[in-house]
Amino acid sequence: MSEEKTPSGNQNENKTTENSEITSEIKQVETTTENETTNSSASEIETPETPATAETSSEETKAGETTSEEIETPEVVTMVEKNEEFSNSDVPAHQGTTGGSDDENDEDEEEVETSDDINENDDIEIPETDYSELSMPKLTAALEELVSRYPVQKIKDQTDEIKNEFNNQFQELLNTKKEEFLAEGGNIIDFYYESKEKKAFNEAYSDYRKKKNSYYNNLKKELESNLATRNELIEELKTLVETDESVNKNYKKLKDIQERWRDAGPIPRDKYNTVWNNYHHHVDNYYNALHLDNEFRELDFKHNLEEKQKLIKLTEELAEESDINKAFRELQLIHRKWKEEIGPVAREISDEIWEKFSTASRVIHEKKEQAEAALEETFKANYSIKKELIGLIDKVKEEAKPTHKEWQESMKQVQEIRDIFFTAGRVPKDKNKEVWASFKDTMRNFNKAKNDFYKNQKNQQFENLEKKRALIAIAEEHKDSEDYKNATQIMKKIQADWRTIGHVPRSESDKVWKKFKAACNHYFDRLNALRDEENKEEVENLEKKEALLSETEKLKLVGDHKKDIVAIKSKITEWKSIGRVPFKKKSIDQKFNKVLDGLFGKLDLDKKETELIKFENKVNSMVSQDDDRQLQNEQFFLSKKVDEVQAEISQLENNLGFFRHVADDNPLVADVHKNIAKHKEELALWKEKLSKIRAMRAAKDAPAEENVKEANEETPEADS
Repeated sequence: MSEEKTPSGNQNENKTTENSEITSEIKQVETTTENETTNSSASEIETPETPATAETSSEETKAGETTSEEIETPEVVTMVEKNEEFSNSDVPAHQGTTGGSDDENDEDEEEVETSDDINENDDIEIPETDYSELSMPKLTAALEELVSRYPVQKIKDQTDEIKNEFNNQFQELLNTKKEEFLAEGGNIIDFYYESKEKKAFNEAYSDYRKKKNSYYNNLKKELESNLATRNELIEELKTLVETDESVNKNYKKLKDIQERWRDAGPIPRDKYNTVWNNYHHHVDNYYNALHLDNEFRELDFKHNLEEKQKLIKLTEELAEESDINKAFRELQLIHRKWKEEIGPVAREISDEIWEKFSTASRVIHEKKEQAEAALEETFKANYSIKKELIGLIDKVKEEAKPTHKEWQESMKQVQEIRDIFFTAGRVPKDKNKEVWASFKDTMRNFNKAKNDFYKNQKNQQFENLEKKRALIAIAEEHKDSEDYKNATQIMKKIQADWRTIGHVPRSESDKVWKKFKAACNHYFDRLNALRDEENKEEVENLEKKEALLSETEKLKLVGDHKKDIVAIKSKITEWKSIGRVPFKKKSIDQKFNKVLDGLFGKLDLDKKETELIKFENKVNSMVSQDDDRQLQNEQFFLSKKVDEVQAEISQLENNLGFFRHVADDNPLVADVHKNIAKHKEELALWKEKLSKIRAMRAAKDAPAEENVKEANEETPEADS
């Protein structure tokens, strides 16, 4: 801004000279500001970014953001490039896409530039996302989230990337559907594909365009209104010099005009310099005329000086702020206030005041330079890390084997690499665009290789679909069969065959599985119902055991050792007498054993006696279920334990040989003897358990052996 002019004796004679000085001084101040900005911009630090935004290029600065180079410039560009149209015209009409809103082909509202260099949305950071990893529904959801969460003027780059990715995926889907249609004998003229995903995306994109157009339409009106207001204020300024009213009254009018000027708001950027220079020209004209009343002039200069000294003090205090980025943003506000809200000071001190302000501002710039320099090495290291990660993605792609399992593993590895990439931190600003472009290209190549592999699997998937349909036909043919023996074998076999068949097209997967599952379930439900009918006795046994289990749970011990043992054993005997229950319900035996464990725990029984009673009940449960395999496994386990304990005893007795000349009361020797005795007790218990299970198995098999013997005795000698 211009500073004050020295009063002259004749106002009219000096107006031309002073107007020239105004223009010269404005240029001088603007040049000084611009030079300071240029000198400091190289070292200015951007706000720390989240991992997901680490690679945003400086060339990709979003609409409405204030960069560090704009700190002392009167205006900042907030223009966004015009969005290209998105509608069903992206695909030929005969391809049958649906969706899109009524206004898809309307013109976008012209996007405008504002002179406001401070924006409340400047600190908003939009996480950078690799949209190529998202499906079409997720792309629609991502667009909807952007529109609802962030200022519409800041999401142009993201929406363009989402739209392009959606179009690519949709076109690929469309081509696939067309190939399938033609492969089934269809005519290309008749091809029609209706896409709910496309319709949903078009609606979301239409909402974005409406919101964007509304924003720029309202902004344009606001800027034009503010421009008209400022021009009106300039006209009011002109009249102050020409009026014959008192200086005091005019001075109050000037202050009112200045106040309204400060509140007038931003105007179109291309009008800003002209309007700003025009306004200050007429302000200076007023002050040139004010020399007729030095008292008012000096009072105003004094007030302006005090206000500027306050800003200098604020700037000096701001230099102590630990958050350099916060300090830098606040410095922008101070510079705007200096420029827009405070008038001139006396010419003889204007250079001194400006120098103090510049010096205080320079401290913050230098701190920013130092902080940025300290981070530069870290940024370089991050750059190396990210380049290495990009190379790893290429390596995974090259080493991927042509199988579904291998590609799934490769996708998992790449996802892990991507996660590391996005958390690796920022890189040097001049490498930002390079590393992000390289990363996206590498991911695009990996995804293309992956998609090519799965595209080649399509033919195999259609063959698999036919195989599964053949199995469905077999299942439906036998689901009502009365020949349960053969049908059961067939149903089990086709279930096993189903598991060996590979993937089918996703659109058919659920359909064929539900048909196959329904047919199999129908058959086995019939089979199970038949078995339930045949096993009514087992069901009755289950009811008896459930009743007895409930009684046993409520059994009250009287405290008499012998009577309690008799009561418990009577329950065990009754349980053994009931017989088998349905196989799926045999867990009731475990519940009964658990109740017995609780009862035995309340008795003061010998450990061996308790173990044998519980063991006998356990084996009886196996016998009642006619589970010979489980009995055999239990006998094998007991035999193994007997051998192990005997071997342990032998080893301990052998160890005693090393202590032949050591007294038996030696602690070490006594401990060995104690251990041997303990193992012999265990051996006796294991042997008794083994003896019992052998006896039970022999008793179980005895009737069968007698029948065989009787049959042999009746066989004629000739036949033998």
